[in-house]
Amino acid sequence: MTGPDPVSLWHRLADTSVLLDGFHALKHAVRFGADVPVAVAVDRGAALALAEELAPDVRDTLDALLTQVPESAYTSLVPRPHPTAVAALAVRPSRAAHLEKLTHTPRAAPVVVLDNPRNLGNAGAVIRLAAGFGATGVVTTGTLDPWHPTVVRAGAGLHFATAVERLTVAELPPGPVFALDPEGDDIRGVKLPDDAVLAFGSERSGLSPDLRARAGHLVALPMRPQVSSYNLATSVAMTLYHWSLGGA
Repeated sequence: MTGPDPVSLWHRLADTSVLLDGFHALKHAVRFGADVPVAVAVDRGAALALAEELAPDVRDTLDALLTQVPESAYTSLVPRPHPTAVAALAVRPSRAAHLEKLTHTPRAAPVVVLDNPRNLGNAGAVIRLAAGFGATGVVTTGTLDPWHPTVVRAGAGLHFATAVERLTVAELPPGPVFALDPEGDDIRGVKLPDDAVLAFGSERSGLSPDLRARAGHLVALPMRPQVSSYNLATSVAMTLYHWSLGGA
């Protein structure tokens, strides 16, 4: 393959691009329309064989994108080598476009809000879930960057399949806010509308006072007595599944 030296191009773009760490992150990003200016693999043939097996719809695109580099070059580009030895850089989607999508009404699917999340891996898992359920987007409040490389890795590149942004509570998209809280109504008796804003508190401290004040409805997941909580991604999965059923 010919073209710019991929390592030099990588260093030029790395500070302003999204790291796609591993074959599956690259596969999903390409599948959902990401602009990928550089992609590398230690074994290009193996990566394309994996695409042929698992993602034939993007195999030709990856054939045009991937450049083979020595293992030493690959490991110098990523903080933690992935078992597939594939990595790429993508252009981060426009914040303005995401905000337009998040605020557009009527919506056909909820927005998920993570209120002051702390765990990068959990945030990525939630984004992966939201993409799978076709949620309109995932919003985080607080200091966690939802586009942090660890979050993107945990999300398997599915940030490009939904709108992911960090906002304040005051900037949340329009729509009725349903906040998950142990003191809320049993979710099994509640219908979640398509334009719902589904809010989940942090793993340690729950909902912030600002978010709780914004919520029009508090709902609770069924839980056996003496079990203290669910994992954040599990809570989001249960709630989105309930929404997907279409009723109480």
